[in-house]
Amino acid sequence: MKAYNSPKDAAVFGIDIGKNVFHVVGLDAVGAPIQKVTFRRETLLQFFARAAPVLVGMEACPGSQWLARKLVTLGHTVRIVPAQFVKPYVKSNKNDIIDAEAIAEAVTRPTMRFVAIRTPEQVDLQALHRVRDRMIAQRTRLISQMRAFCLEYGIAIHQGAGKFKADMPRILADESNDLTPGMRDILSEVLDELADIERRIARVNREIEAVAARSDTARRLMSIPGIGPLTATALLAAAGSGRQFRKARDLAAWLGLVPREYSTGGKTTLLGISKRGNKYLRRMMIHGARSCVVHLDRSRDRLGPWLNALEARMHRNKVTVALAAKIARIVWVVMTKAGASYERRDPAFG
Repeated sequence: MKAYNSPKDAAVFGIDIGKNVFHVVGLDAVGAPIQKVTFRRETLLQFFARAAPVLVGMEACPGSQWLARKLVTLGHTVRIVPAQFVKPYVKSNKNDIIDAEAIAEAVTRPTMRFVAIRTPEQVDLQALHRVRDRMIAQRTRLISQMRAFCLEYGIAIHQGAGKFKADMPRILADESNDLTPGMRDILSEVLDELADIERRIARVNREIEAVAARSDTARRLMSIPGIGPLTATALLAAAGSGRQFRKARDLAAWLGLVPREYSTGGKTTLLGISKRGNKYLRRMMIHGARSCVVHLDRSRDRLGPWLNALEARMHRNKVTVALAAKIARIVWVVMTKAGASYERRDPAFG
């Protein structure tokens, strides 16, 4: 390795990650840059294998989790920073070296927030959820397309995947409607494609349910109202142990389920929910909460009186989001306390 590429005695290194080229900047104890180097992927780990254990920062992006795990095995302390928190530290013009310097500066801030390093099992589980979400969206597109085709021939089909799958074969078999032979062939092919996607979705669902059945934490999460195998495993994939959050509200805020705030001049202004963080996970939490609002036996669950009081003064959609935020807080307790689960105690009256 060339002398100028040998690691210097830096207090922190910042890495700007690329597909094949990585820019590294080292800062000393007072934050002054003392080393600026560029590596190919195959030489980056050689550089850090030669470096003394040190704090290494990088921006959250594809590849950051893999690199973080590799650097941890080399003895370094790794911190991953969300991209929006790095931007304020980029000075003047922007290039890869300036980005790496900004990352190195950002990770040293005592109030900075970091992305947890995920295990390969978490990455695999999250990928499974993302593949399923893509197939669900593809199924919806196919159904919408076929409904639109049928409307062109004066045939209206009920909304909803279940009713559509029941109606479509009957419509194709009905020779008295206005569908042309060509359109019948097209709809039959798209219906076969839909059936194939349904089979793939069912297979992924079985894999996710098997993961949930094997995980003690997932089984305890499923004791919480509104949380099933999908949400439980999505929480495990995204949040891990949950111990990166100091308190229950931090998990709810990470999911974007707390109010946005725009306060100034001593006047507090709370807006709608922030909608930050994992959109997929927030959507699943809200769907689960909506199911609870409709189906929860409020006479046999301590959440019942609380929900009744909320519904007496606000719209049901607000009640649903408020319940999702409360469920997120319960999730934090279950994830961070060994053996904890939700106890469906009867509500206290009088």
